[in-house]
Amino acid sequence: MASDPAAVPHPPHTDPRPVRRMVPRDRDEPHRVATPLELFFDLCFVVAVGQAGRELAHALAQGHYGDGLRGYVLAFFAIWWAWMNFTWFASAYDCDDVPYRVTTLVQIAGVLILAAGVPRLFEDQDLVLAVTGYVVMRLAMVTQWLRAAASEEGEARRVALRYAAGITVCQVAWVVVLVLPHGVRPYLIPIGVLAELAVPVFAELRMQTSWHPHHIAERYGLFTLIVLGETVAAATVAVQSAVDEHEELGRLVPVAVGGLLICFSAWWIYFARPVHEHLRSNRQAFAWGYGHYLVFGAAAAIGAGLEVAVESAVHKAEISATAATATVTVPTALYLIMVWLLHTRHTKTGAAQALAPTGAALVLACTAFGDSGVLAAGLVCALTVAAGVAMHAREA
Repeated sequence: MASDPAAVPHPPHTDPRPVRRMVPRDRDEPHRVATPLELFFDLCFVVAVGQAGRELAHALAQGHYGDGLRGYVLAFFAIWWAWMNFTWFASAYDCDDVPYRVTTLVQIAGVLILAAGVPRLFEDQDLVLAVTGYVVMRLAMVTQWLRAAASEEGEARRVALRYAAGITVCQVAWVVVLVLPHGVRPYLIPIGVLAELAVPVFAELRMQTSWHPHHIAERYGLFTLIVLGETVAAATVAVQSAVDEHEELGRLVPVAVGGLLICFSAWWIYFARPVHEHLRSNRQAFAWGYGHYLVFGAAAAIGAGLEVAVESAVHKAEISATAATATVTVPTALYLIMVWLLHTRHTKTGAAQALAPTGAALVLACTAFGDSGVLAAGLVCALTVAAGVAMHAREA
């Protein structure tokens, strides 16, 4: 006997919604979580993060500190800024229809172009491919804002148009930078960066977009996880390569253990308390969102530093053991301080307030231990976490 077609369960509907007006989402929408497209977006962006981290590691291991840091700061800004702009826009306007998905995929293509240009940016200061990828991402963002403007009216429409105009002007400026002499670029690039940072402030001067606090906090937390995962992966590959080539496992164990403790502590400290309750206005959100440039950048730089520490342990790095250890301890201390500024200080009182700053200072002091510095820094981070857990248990 044939079964009743109506009784056969159907798979969940996963097709995008039909083309629709891009209206703001409800800021108080319950159960607002990251979408699969946003997670895919993050994973593709981490490809570029990994490229920047690897190039930084190579530059630091060779003692090219200035060139490495300049390249890293610029490359990471492009990655972070494009990611951040999409994240806040999606929190307010994600309609998940076909044009929205296609435009997001164009942005993903742009970051992959940028990732391909990162090695040239570090080695030859060749900006062409990196800027091309960046402009592709940002112009795709312009089309999103123009769609939003077409669906809005009044001040909300003006906000969307100001975003579109500001981003477009900045992209024209980046293209102009490419055709100007190399000697003037160091003076123009900081101006371009400041102009990019000013666009959201200018656009939302009179009205705040309807971004969702819980969704934003989750998106930043997920990207932190992915960047820390890339850090662990980079360190693992470095250790494996060193073992395969040198078979000096005893030298690598302290670096591996210290690196794992640092990454685990970085995760613990970031997620120790929910932060969405502190994201209520643009004044809070801008400082919090912009500050994450240093959080993400430091987290990725820890992975680069661990690669350098591994090379130093097997005598492949061209720098001293103390300098190699500093490539881990400096970004770790910066990470602790920034997470304290953006998260911890809102919820800690009394002696607990000083935990992260004290831990950061002790991590920096571990630089003096040279070859054992990474392990010492990892132990300091673990003790900082343990002290925080003990204080919280006593308060409860």
